[in-house]
Amino acid sequence: MTYEQFMDKATSPWMLKNGPDHDIVLSSRIRLARNLADKRFPTVAPSEELEEIMEFFQREYEHTPYHDNETFHFVPMSQLSSIEKRVLIEKHLISPLLTKNKETAASLISTNEQVSIMINEEDHLRIQLYDPGFQLEKSLKKTFEIDDWIEEKVNYAFDESRGYLTSCPTNVGTGMRASVMMHLPALVLTKQINRMIPAINHLGLVVRGIYGEGSEALGNLFQISNQITLGKSEENIIRDLEGVAQQLIEHERLQRGRLLENLGTRLEDRIFRSLGLLTYSRIMNTKEVAGRLSNVRLGVDLGLIKNVPRNVLTELTVLTQPGFLQYHAQKTLTPTERDILRASIIREKLHEVE
Repeated sequence: MTYEQFMDKATSPWMLKNGPDHDIVLSSRIRLARNLADKRFPTVAPSEELEEIMEFFQREYEHTPYHDNETFHFVPMSQLSSIEKRVLIEKHLISPLLTKNKETAASLISTNEQVSIMINEEDHLRIQLYDPGFQLEKSLKKTFEIDDWIEEKVNYAFDESRGYLTSCPTNVGTGMRASVMMHLPALVLTKQINRMIPAINHLGLVVRGIYGEGSEALGNLFQISNQITLGKSEENIIRDLEGVAQQLIEHERLQRGRLLENLGTRLEDRIFRSLGLLTYSRIMNTKEVAGRLSNVRLGVDLGLIKNVPRNVLTELTVLTQPGFLQYHAQKTLTPTERDILRASIIREKLHEVE
């Protein structure tokens, strides 16, 4: 398998499975920040030292099988084009920051794309694992197993009183970021999300858009994650995040029922109008597509639309991003060219399921 195969399909294999509460929680993610005890951190280390670290992880873990016969594949940033990097970012397999250290940065990505280990980003290692639906405890357990597997060959920078040491002080302690990606159209339509976000932030959690810090919540997709890593155990962090996420799930389901009851035909019109526009439009920009796909996903979850699989909507969410469109076209496109190609791909996918 070559790294190009990670870009051939918009949906990772794990995305095709339905997890708990999958109508609202699209995914659960655990990310661990780790540094090597005997090496300078990437923010101050010379390139020669970072290159040695990258080569070590390639030598020790490339093509190495892990649980369920999954194998890790080494993807160096120096061999990727700008469009290929963007595709991997859009699939959440790497971070934008990793691509800035292109000569000394890489990622180890599992065959099923569920696990990626970024090398020489802000820290020596950023280990991240995704699961479908709402299953943070299961995700944490599997991530700990991978963390232990790696630690068999390296020593982590760790302090008995402070915990894991990281380049950024906000990650010191557990070094863990746990998050859930949630689809909350009813809370947005009823404007309840506006009062909930400050309350969530007050609890030590943060609400971001689909691509994390600084990104917009396109398509009513919100990433809820912990802010505090020091002074709490990983289990307590997960418990707090689960509690808030469970309340959001309950409020979202309640508001979906009320919208259906109170708006009736007007809600159906909003949903089916979006489906019609997606099916027949010739030009569509990223923001409009995100909103229309959100409406259609809501229609599927409410049982109003029965012939459009959720997997198709998930695929279109990624496939219509700028990087994927240009990778598909095998060239750089102007914004107008992207809008035309985006509409064409959506029409083709939706006609396939008619």
